[in-house]
Amino acid sequence: MGRRLKLFIATSLDGFIARKDGSIDWLFTDADYGYTDFFSTIDTVLVGRKTYEQSLAFFEGAPFSGKLCYVFTRKAGGKAAQATFVSGDIAEFTRGLKDEPGSGIWLVGGSEIVVALRNLIDDFIISVHPIILGSGIPLFTGGWEEETLALVKAASFESGLVQLHYRAA
Repeated sequence: MGRRLKLFIATSLDGFIARKDGSIDWLFTDADYGYTDFFSTIDTVLVGRKTYEQSLAFFEGAPFSGKLCYVFTRKAGGKAAQATFVSGDIAEFTRGLKDEPGSGIWLVGGSEIVVALRNLIDDFIISVHPIILGSGIPLFTGGWEEETLALVKAASFESGLVQLHYRAA
């Protein structure tokens, strides 16, 4: 069966993962919302360059500590202290990772990466924040075909956040 690619991401009620300028200042940080449990199920992280750079500040310099981290970029190669930069065909790269031994693979984002890997995502774990942004960077952009998903779990929190876990058929 191989390793599972898991999209674990937050969105506004109207489907945006960030404001137009990339800001995520609206995300709730008052609780864990299952992050620690999820993080223990993965050993590899896939993230776009812009999201990676933003996560350096959000997680105080070590966003994915203890995990293999691959940063997808249009620029050729590179390596940071805790990340390897990858350019080229990211779907082919990800297929290769899924065939390697290991545990889950976390697809962090952004939206361009999500659409590029849409056919490889096994689990969609989406935390819906009770806020309408009105505009911003959408989670799902063009390029999707209709797909029915199976609900694995739904959890609601006192803050109003709802976390939905769907599995690809």
